[in-house]
Amino acid sequence: MKLTLAEPSYLKESIAIISELVNEARFKVTKNGLEMVAMDPANVAMVIFKLLSSSFTEYDVKEEAEMAINLQNLKQILRRAKPNDTLTLELLENKLSVQLRGKTVRTFSLPIIELEDREQRVPDLKFPVNITMPCDVLNDSVEDASIVAESLAFEAEPKKLHIFAQGDLSHVKVDIEEDDNTKIEAEVKVRSKYSIEYLKKMVAGSKLSEKVSIHFNKDYPLRLDYTEVDKVQLSFILAPRVEND
Repeated sequence: MKLTLAEPSYLKESIAIISELVNEARFKVTKNGLEMVAMDPANVAMVIFKLLSSSFTEYDVKEEAEMAINLQNLKQILRRAKPNDTLTLELLENKLSVQLRGKTVRTFSLPIIELEDREQRVPDLKFPVNITMPCDVLNDSVEDASIVAESLAFEAEPKKLHIFAQGDLSHVKVDIEEDDNTKIEAEVKVRSKYSIEYLKKMVAGSKLSEKVSIHFNKDYPLRLDYTEVDKVQLSFILAPRVEND
């Protein structure tokens, strides 16, 4: 395989975000793109990543391949990519070659590692709440909630979304209404609670896309989707914090 990116930023930003949740991951190189599904070590969050073949200037895949990589090591290499560099990935024996071509040609070699875990499957989740909004609205809400608590609750109702966080003495409530930029699909009132620590890592997906899609149900996993059409998709699934009251 030989894959070349004229814009390394999509891969660079994605790996930087994913590496905050996952240490090691198995990538599949298919005819359609570079794909990865991984769980965080605590089994609380799943990451789904796809860099589509259409985002590459060269996408030469003779046969589908798999490779397990240490994401911290890959992140360190990708951080060295300058905005105008061309990035080429090649699978050579038991190593991944990462070449950065700009004013100089720099070639890094990463070992392919053994991963014991079984292949991760994306769960088939059904959501009664589907919201699309500008990323900065969600980012600000998570940041506001983090001031007072370690978890926040999303509560959706027709054309409205409320975000609550409750600390020992403080609380915050953010009200978001449907408008030209925000679409809120919810037929009845639905509420669910999630970890802010995980959400803060996930909302970094805003570096890839201007909008985020939010899907949830009562005491049910949350799904966040960041999509740049014909380029990249980064999604997260987060287990709920079940409320005792």
